[in-house]
Amino acid sequence: MASGVRFPTDSSTATARHVVADALRKVDPVGARSVEQETNWRRGYLTHFSRLVEAGLGAPQDAVTIASEGLRSMNEQMLCGDLPLAEAVSAPPTEAPWSTVEIQGDAEPETELSIPYRGRRLTGAELDAQLDDWVRRGVVEPTFSDAIREVAAHPEWLRLEGDTVVVLGAGAEMGPYRSLLRWGADVVAVDLPRADVQQRIRSYAREGAGRVRLPVGGKETGADLLHNLPELAHWLESLDGRLVLGTYCYADGATHVRVSMAADAIATRLLAERPDTALAYLATPTDVFAVPAGAVTTSNEAYSAGRRIVRAPFRALSGGRLLQRNYPPEAEIGLCDSLVPQQGPNYALAKRVQRWRAAVARAEGATVSLNVAPATRTASVLKNRALAAAYAGAHRFGVEIFEPATSNVLMAALLVHDLRSDRTPSDEPWREEAFAAAHGGLWTAGYHPRSALGLAAVLGLAGSRA
Repeated sequence: MASGVRFPTDSSTATARHVVADALRKVDPVGARSVEQETNWRRGYLTHFSRLVEAGLGAPQDAVTIASEGLRSMNEQMLCGDLPLAEAVSAPPTEAPWSTVEIQGDAEPETELSIPYRGRRLTGAELDAQLDDWVRRGVVEPTFSDAIREVAAHPEWLRLEGDTVVVLGAGAEMGPYRSLLRWGADVVAVDLPRADVQQRIRSYAREGAGRVRLPVGGKETGADLLHNLPELAHWLESLDGRLVLGTYCYADGATHVRVSMAADAIATRLLAERPDTALAYLATPTDVFAVPAGAVTTSNEAYSAGRRIVRAPFRALSGGRLLQRNYPPEAEIGLCDSLVPQQGPNYALAKRVQRWRAAVARAEGATVSLNVAPATRTASVLKNRALAAAYAGAHRFGVEIFEPATSNVLMAALLVHDLRSDRTPSDEPWREEAFAAAHGGLWTAGYHPRSALGLAAVLGLAGSRA
């Protein structure tokens, strides 16, 4: 059995089923019973994770109830060593107090928002034109364009003066670490105490324009969230400035859930001890989201414009499984289910925990930045051959796959917007998740994403061989 932050048994499946049923029980008891009766979680989880979103659309409080009950159940299930997770994160550290390494970058801060895209750096009129193009093609929501333009118009926001941005998973491809440093922000970089990871973090710190602080426990720089939970939590509490806790960690399989819960325990602790703490997350586009009417209309127009003579044979040969319509014709709120079976139920649960925490914290008055990031060619995705092939063929179905350099800066800019703009968040969690979403076209595509995934993979594989 794993040490540190862990599941109560060797089975992450048993925990996940229990948690999802608990999350649904108060709002959708029929759905909860369906979860409890599920005998093939590896395949069946797709339906239940979709129901978690659908059941929350009745009233804003329903979504918050599902989120709070899911988090309660997760925290009751998960352990750190032999202690409940919430108790462990508040326990006195077993090691001597941690020290801090500080690095000040040598560069001058960038004072203009510049987006790397297909070999160019977009600013001013070029950036405006690209934002217009993404909106026109349904790659991003119109509110995404509005938010990026507002940040571009306020370059003084980029430095995030007065905030201390804690980046959990500073070495992650999708994290904002490098962008924040270029803009001169005050950053706390937390990642594994591995020589290669820490060397890369230090190198970026010296090349940047901001201040970087690193945790040092004993002789090691860095922190393992799974095994250094109370030490890291106490060290973070001692830092100056308003804390912005950004969770960008990734791991394979069940470890991803464990890491997400470790980060969530720290978030809960900081919100209790320092109520002005802000939280930041990136939502994956390969999840289930309620989407606004504009996206539904665009999708249905794309479906109607599709060539029936091409679509009909695929649907007939597959028994209707391929190239299904994304939304019913008259839907006002769409439910876009872009869960990818190849990513598995642990990935879905790890990302759903973050969405739950964002919804609950926002309802309790905390500042929260949670933005849907576009599908991106990260190393963790491309090592899965099926996903890599699907990404290569996605453009044939109106979906744009982004490069990491572009996604990083865009998502960092949205973080700045969420921390500095005076926008009032919606009290409906689904609308807040849809705000400024960069879904890459999954929400506006004419076909249900999973019903086109296999064809996209075949076309992508054929294109790469050609």
